[in-house]
Amino acid sequence: MPEVIFTGPAGRLEGRYQPPKGRTTPVAIVLHPHPQFKGTMNNPITYQLFYMFQRKGFGVLRFNFRSVGRSQGEFDHGHGELSDAAAALDWLQSINPDSRAVWIAGVSFGAWIGMQLLMRRPEIEGFISVAPPANLYDFSFLAPCPSSGLIIHGEDDKVAPVKDIQVLVEKLKTQKGITIDQEIIPGANHFFADRTDVLIEHCDDYLTRRLAAIEAELAEG
Repeated sequence: MPEVIFTGPAGRLEGRYQPPKGRTTPVAIVLHPHPQFKGTMNNPITYQLFYMFQRKGFGVLRFNFRSVGRSQGEFDHGHGELSDAAAALDWLQSINPDSRAVWIAGVSFGAWIGMQLLMRRPEIEGFISVAPPANLYDFSFLAPCPSSGLIIHGEDDKVAPVKDIQVLVEKLKTQKGITIDQEIIPGANHFFADRTDVLIEHCDDYLTRRLAAIEAELAEG
């Protein structure tokens, strides 16, 4: 798992990168929780999502947003962090020019950033949003949401309550041409304390199903 340094809008960004198993294999980026609340690329959920994509053969990158770890710059309330994520995806695609598709996963604050990036990058095939804080940030930009994906969160989440995420999910489900899967993990809080394994199992199952369906469509086409 090589350490990488690449150029972001505010200076260097620090990451960890796992090359793909094949030349055309999909790639993915994983975005960590809020930088001002101890969110880093080594967050346990971010770390486990990274290895989930690796096990599927993806080329996968996780990185520290500006101001975190060895990444340069200052926290920018989401604006600069979105630019960081775009730069990370640019870097990932530049070294994997023949990759078939892109996926994005984000945790909490990272889910908000990831879903904004989704709107900017039509090549993104799917997403996994873990505990998106729909009560704290404006998700109205998802109009329409361009890709199918998974929204997964905890039953006992006090930071991003179920009722607020449910409003977001119901809004997205009204759109034609995409499918939003939703999973609510019983007994899980915002940090999935003692539930991380269950969370990753659900994400892994979802990714397996989606990849199989996409492969079937490609074979028919």
